[in-house]
Amino acid sequence: MTAGTFGKRQMLETEIKVLLDTFRRLMRRRARTNLHKLLTKTHPADLSLLFRYFNELERSTLFNLFKDTPQATEFISELDDSIIVELLEPLEPIEIGHILTEISSDDMADILNLLPEEKATAILDTLKKEESEELEELMAYPEDSAGGIMSLDVFSLPGTTQAGDAIKTIQESEDAEMVFYLYVTDESNRLSGVISLRELVTLSPTTELSNIMTHDVVSVTPETDQEEVARHVSKYNLLAIPVVDKDNTLLGIVTVDDIVDVIREEASEDFLQMAGVGKDREILLKSTWENARLRLPWLFASWVGGTIAAFIIGKFENMLENLVVLAAFIPVIVGMGGNIGTQSSTIIIRGFATGRIQLAQVGKVILKEIRVGVLLGVFYGFLLGIVAYFKFFDISDPFLLGLVVGLSICASMLIATSIGTLVPIFLRKLNVDPAIASGPFVTTSVDVLGIFIYFIIAALILSH
Repeated sequence: MTAGTFGKRQMLETEIKVLLDTFRRLMRRRARTNLHKLLTKTHPADLSLLFRYFNELERSTLFNLFKDTPQATEFISELDDSIIVELLEPLEPIEIGHILTEISSDDMADILNLLPEEKATAILDTLKKEESEELEELMAYPEDSAGGIMSLDVFSLPGTTQAGDAIKTIQESEDAEMVFYLYVTDESNRLSGVISLRELVTLSPTTELSNIMTHDVVSVTPETDQEEVARHVSKYNLLAIPVVDKDNTLLGIVTVDDIVDVIREEASEDFLQMAGVGKDREILLKSTWENARLRLPWLFASWVGGTIAAFIIGKFENMLENLVVLAAFIPVIVGMGGNIGTQSSTIIIRGFATGRIQLAQVGKVILKEIRVGVLLGVFYGFLLGIVAYFKFFDISDPFLLGLVVGLSICASMLIATSIGTLVPIFLRKLNVDPAIASGPFVTTSVDVLGIFIYFIIAALILSH
């Protein structure tokens, strides 16, 4: 971290602390007018961050002060899911409908999906029929699909429209969601082409859109996973991507702001799963009991693995009694295997996430990681063998001890890279998120196999 970055972070933390202290001081004084002014002047994104630090009573007090203002709409869409539910559930459906009136259709659908079904239905009943039907359509798609994050407020015109008329129509439009591109459709609303705004404003006013549009449009279907949508946007450097059905009918668009949220959410989930703490992005906002409950099943794999490892060590108890120095090398063999296994699985998972690895080319990836495992295993096996030889030179046969630990760490690292590579690939083929493989599953299996191989090699070599 550079000094400049550290300084900016310190400044941000100081600003947050100052704002928190100001809000709490005004609440203690019951200065409602001043609180209202401060709430409406604070940027919604900054305010949503502050709400993580307030307790439930403070959040409720502040929200009730400005829930009827225009700022409340944007503020709600910036909040963490659990806080949204906490603030909206006590309100009447008509109040919630009023707060969400100006919010984009995709954000509103996401918020309604967080609430109990009865509450969401009651809110839909308070909206206009057209708005209600649009939201029901969005809510029908999976939350993590293109359909679940798309906006229905897409701007499109027929191909026969002239450039001058198109510009005028855009200027008069109020409902379109981020007009980065002008989509061209036929009489059946099927997507025919696309024109960037930059191209549009440089055209002769009498030029028809069909004559200058790009026919090869990158698009996705409503069922496309949001990670795949993000990859398309990144690959083709798009600011928005259209969503079409099987007949190529234009349904909506996914804009770059939603893609940024997707990337952040998916990255958070992957990191949490790789650490073996589940995939709940809001785990820090959970209570102690909820936090423990979420992490308990993920740690069970480690517990099982540790128990199996203990049984394996118990089976070789006599060997350990006769040659206690074997126990000294268990941590390094287990630790090195676990580390390189996690490295391999992280590389594979990241490769899948960025699109750099496809299932069709996994053979080369597997062989490459195995070669890496062999190379590193030989290197560290040689080093550890030398350490064992000189450290325990006074035992009856230090050379055989060095050979045992050297071969063991080499075998352990080779197996670890194989498991770390194969498990994510296997899960990917089963359409299971491979990020779950990097947590306790890879490290536990590597630990168990590493210890088992260590004692097998020791038994084979030292028993002669």
